[in-house]
Amino acid sequence: MISLKSFLPVVLIALVAGSCVTGKKYNTLSDRADLLLGERDSLKAENIWLAMSNRELTSKSEKLTEETDSLTAELTRIQADLTQTRDEYVRLSTRYADLQKAQEELVSGRAQETQRLLAELRTAQSDLQKKENLLRELEMNLDTKKASLEELTFELEKRNARLTELEKMLDAQQKAVRELKAKVSEALYGFENNGLSVTIRDGKVYVSMDEKLLFKTGSYEIDANGRAALRKLGALLEKNTDIGILIEGHTDDVPYRSSSGQLVDNWDLSVKRATTVVRVLTQDTKINPKRLTASGRGEYIPVDPLKTADARQKNRRTEIILTPDLSELYKILESYE
Repeated sequence: MISLKSFLPVVLIALVAGSCVTGKKYNTLSDRADLLLGERDSLKAENIWLAMSNRELTSKSEKLTEETDSLTAELTRIQADLTQTRDEYVRLSTRYADLQKAQEELVSGRAQETQRLLAELRTAQSDLQKKENLLRELEMNLDTKKASLEELTFELEKRNARLTELEKMLDAQQKAVRELKAKVSEALYGFENNGLSVTIRDGKVYVSMDEKLLFKTGSYEIDANGRAALRKLGALLEKNTDIGILIEGHTDDVPYRSSSGQLVDNWDLSVKRATTVVRVLTQDTKINPKRLTASGRGEYIPVDPLKTADARQKNRRTEIILTPDLSELYKILESYE
């Protein structure tokens, strides 16, 4: 079963969909993202709890089954004793009747034997009543145990059904992500390994483009080669309307300096590059702007923390993060609340 952790964060994209965002709105969306990450962790914890409950209920079911078998054996033994006692009662009753008849014929000398037999008969009747009471008690106890076992079995089946349904949905989401990656790789054939990579991380498809594929150093104008790659990707995303799209601009840690004064620092540059990519993706396509979010991350999320030229080149990138729709998964979760 795939971990919930690999899918729940993707709902961040569906909730923060939009075009360009201001700093204040971006902070609000980030808070919302944190909340949804918490919900993801809760779902993961719930999945673990369900698995533990499943094992606990299974253990209880086995214990009740053992108790039921024990009670059934005890009931069989008591029934055998009851039958034997009833036979003894019949024998004593017959003997008593014979004695009464003999008493009428031989009154003298038989009174003491008659009293002894009457005492035995009363004792047998008392023992019989006790055993019948015990038998009824055991039958009631057995019925209660059976009812508890049936209730636990029903609850166990419900939990197993829920786990199975969640696993199927998670498997379907994983399959959708793999299929999306395959489509993106096919659409961008020729660009991969030439400044562009397509990977799956945390249940999302990441299209990472090096700076050299899209921009000149310190610029946010996209060159012809980068536009060609983005237009191919835009044509694919136009057909797949259930995919959320987040564009993140990343820079290295070298302070940005601009002679024009239009951009202040790496924050501005990363945001501007992200919004430029949004415009190219939506150019000549019918992608709903509500599906897109442009985000600038500056130099604060490097892929390589070293201070070398090679590391800084890796960190200067634009990532297009694609997320399949998780609404059906949430419907299943809500149906069990």
